[in-house]
Amino acid sequence: MMTKQHFGTSHVPLSPAVRAGDFIYVSGQVPVGANGEVVVGGIEVQTRQVMENVKAALALAGAELSDVIKTFVILEDAREFAAFNKTYATYFPSNPPARTTLEARLMIDIKIEIEAVAYKPLK
Repeated sequence: MMTKQHFGTSHVPLSPAVRAGDFIYVSGQVPVGANGEVVVGGIEVQTRQVMENVKAALALAGAELSDVIKTFVILEDAREFAAFNKTYATYFPSNPPARTTLEARLMIDIKIEIEAVAYKPLK
């Protein structure tokens, strides 16, 4: 039987990470710092914060960025794709995960949101 575990809490009805068997699903992470405030800055600063938040959500479930097999990225402005890509690439220096990137209006005034799926077999 496949196990399912929820990790972390949020002020909205979602779990930051959910493990289903050997897979870990990370909810869309936004550029919010430890103080709960959106970080001030451009796409590079916000991408770094989002990736740190993805990393933290993965850690709750015992995984790390190297376990990520797929990401889904939403950019508020497609013109910032190159700058986003440059920062994002630093988090996956080799064997980057599969990825979908699109432009859309986001729920709050931010430039980026990223969700991730990781594969980390249960021991």
